[in-house]
Amino acid sequence: MSTADPTVSPARQGAVLVTGGTGFVGSHSVVRLVSEGYRTRVTVREPGQRADVVAALRQAEVDPAGRLEFAVADLATDHGWQDAMEGVSHVLHHASPFPTTPPETEDEIVLPARDGALRVISAARTAGVPRVVMTSSYAAVGYTLKPDDHYSEADWTDPDTEGLPAYHKSKVLAERAAWDYVRAHGDIELTVINPTGIFGPQLGERPSASVGLVRRMLAGQMPVVPIMYFGVVDVRDVVDLHLRAMVHPKAAGERFLAVGGPSVSLFGMAQILREHFPSAAGLLPSAELTAEQVREAAKTTPALRDAAALQGRIPVISNEKARSVLGWEPRDIRETIVATAYSQLRQGLDLPDGR
Repeated sequence: MSTADPTVSPARQGAVLVTGGTGFVGSHSVVRLVSEGYRTRVTVREPGQRADVVAALRQAEVDPAGRLEFAVADLATDHGWQDAMEGVSHVLHHASPFPTTPPETEDEIVLPARDGALRVISAARTAGVPRVVMTSSYAAVGYTLKPDDHYSEADWTDPDTEGLPAYHKSKVLAERAAWDYVRAHGDIELTVINPTGIFGPQLGERPSASVGLVRRMLAGQMPVVPIMYFGVVDVRDVVDLHLRAMVHPKAAGERFLAVGGPSVSLFGMAQILREHFPSAAGLLPSAELTAEQVREAAKTTPALRDAAALQGRIPVISNEKARSVLGWEPRDIRETIVATAYSQLRQGLDLPDGR
């Protein structure tokens, strides 16, 4: 169902500018926008990335029909952003650095995330764009642990939390900088979406980090998993929430957590996959490390620092605000996890019985 204002045809509005259009959320945003009739302009760092966006649309069987445009602009420089904003009525800012390996210094990821967000919002403000919808993360909300383990949009991760990974710190500081900028100027609106772990169908050839977890489980590459509970949300529902926030009057100046339901553990995720893909049972994780084992292993294995930071606790993450204010209705997390797995089979992953 379209989330656009029914009184204004998307074709008659200005373009929607999408940053990070080659990423997991961004590619799904482009597919959704184009399919709903929006003129969609995607920023790319270099012209060669246009092919990735077109390929995602082709995979989703969506014909751009003249509604797809591109602008070359890099978050690291001012060049190109004013041209990118010309004739734009909405901005979806998805782009943010995500390291595949821990950076040598925090600034390698913190500075691009913060400065990139400010560059996009400033360019939008100069061009007269009324609102920017920015993708932040649950990492900016719930990584300073609370005694009751209940988290809502009122919560913030303290960037000085001991052991906080650099990526999480970058999300906190980028989002805080964005809010500070908007408060200081007052003539542009900001809405922030804070998704938990994003899963769902893969578009393109490269799986996201979260989708890669499911692929690795099904491929037998994760015989043991750390104890770690986290929220899950479908990428299609994350996009839906962004589009609702883009046009809803009550979304201005608000944060919205995106989570599909109760938190699940990696081992619990493996159990869901085992139920739906019994032929892969022998490949899926068969054991779970304790919180103490995770803490010890994280001292020498950076990939486990996220799990160590959560200490095996089970966060209760509220999506009530998105439901009540924007009418958002996310998919059940089991459906999302299974859809993630099926997308990996379509991408060429083989299970023992060929399913």
